[in-house]
Amino acid sequence: MGIYTPAGISYIRAGRWVLSAVMVCLLMGWLGMAVSEAAGGVWVIPIRGTIEWGVSGFVQRAVRQARAQRAAAILLEINTFGGRLDAATEIRDTLLASSVPVIALVTDRAWSAGALIALAAEHLAMAPGASIGAAEPNPAEEKLISAVRGEFEATAQRWGRDPKIAAAMVDRDLDIPGLSPKGKILTLSAERAEELGFIDLIASSREEVLERLKLDSGGIVELKPTAAERAAGFITQPVVSSLLLILGFAGIVLEVLTPGFGVPGTIGGLSLLLFFGGRLLTGLAGWEVVVLFLGGLILLVVEAFFLPGFGAAGIAGLVGVFASIILSYDSLRAGLINLNIALGTTILVTALAWRFIKKSSSWQRLVLSTRLERESGSIEQAARRDLVGKVGVAQTPLRPAGIVEILGQRVDVVTEGGFVTKGTAVEVISVQGNRVVVRPVKTDGAAT
Repeated sequence: MGIYTPAGISYIRAGRWVLSAVMVCLLMGWLGMAVSEAAGGVWVIPIRGTIEWGVSGFVQRAVRQARAQRAAAILLEINTFGGRLDAATEIRDTLLASSVPVIALVTDRAWSAGALIALAAEHLAMAPGASIGAAEPNPAEEKLISAVRGEFEATAQRWGRDPKIAAAMVDRDLDIPGLSPKGKILTLSAERAEELGFIDLIASSREEVLERLKLDSGGIVELKPTAAERAAGFITQPVVSSLLLILGFAGIVLEVLTPGFGVPGTIGGLSLLLFFGGRLLTGLAGWEVVVLFLGGLILLVVEAFFLPGFGAAGIAGLVGVFASIILSYDSLRAGLINLNIALGTTILVTALAWRFIKKSSSWQRLVLSTRLERESGSIEQAARRDLVGKVGVAQTPLRPAGIVEILGQRVDVVTEGGFVTKGTAVEVISVQGNRVVVRPVKTDGAAT
């Protein structure tokens, strides 16, 4: 009797089932241990350098992950001179809405936008020698100062901090006797802030902060921004964004003016890809903005290559492209300013580049250059008159001017006024000096 009897096969199947069940249980147990180890603990989020949209995206992702993993607390380690107020406001809103308790440790300084982020934490600690404040907005307009001051006051009040001290960090017109005279922007040292009760404690390290707040420091999870978040933060900076727009517009325009597809088109396409990609990653723009931009480009291509003249499709295309650029900024004013800068610079760059394009060998191959000298002019004109009645093929769209190949030669021509697509057979109907006039060859009583 072998094992390959019905009974033996049943035992084998049962054994396999038991083994599979054991392996599944072990795997689930291992996954449960991994999750339990990852869950809880204190999640450390470093905020360093310039506050921009990349930092905002990083903080939002980190807070979401901390909440999903049931973190005991979030510890912000802040060292920044400031940055974009709009990005800092977005971070502030994210921290205030967090269901996980937030602690901030100012390791060196929390100035300007960094001060607003620090005030959004439930518990605020500072390292010896650190400072916080210096948050006057730029430009220091009354309307903007009033708005930022209100943000600072409301954020400070949320956690029971003195709103007047927070306001004095923004508004130099505020007078606090013995602390911040009128005409000065308030910046507090760690020691002074503790003396005023504006912060919870002074601590030299994260371990000291957690110990004094009675939190377990053994389960620390330290997060770092991804390469994409760092790159998005860089390319969404105002100067870089404007440069990408200029390169994108100039590259596309120069590509249209030059034969084939080469460096200008590649640079222009990559620049626009980076421009919109950075805004997608940081949440400045959604996919609807990208779709609007692509739709505008498609309409412009249709207008340029398939429809004569410049009409509704071209206008709609320009509106789509310009609207997508404006909507990708956080305000109408910023969008219009950057769009005008990009367009103005593109026109200047294109005008300068055009002088070199006309002299390039590629352009000379595309455009026929006719040189008339006194002794040879009559001969060339006679040769051109012999073209009357000859048939050729349009090598470029005729709008109404373009290039036609006739008897193996490329000739500059114009139509009678209509649009002729590339590849259409045309007939020379007249020659007037250097002006060669053509029209589409008629087939079966209709023009092709």
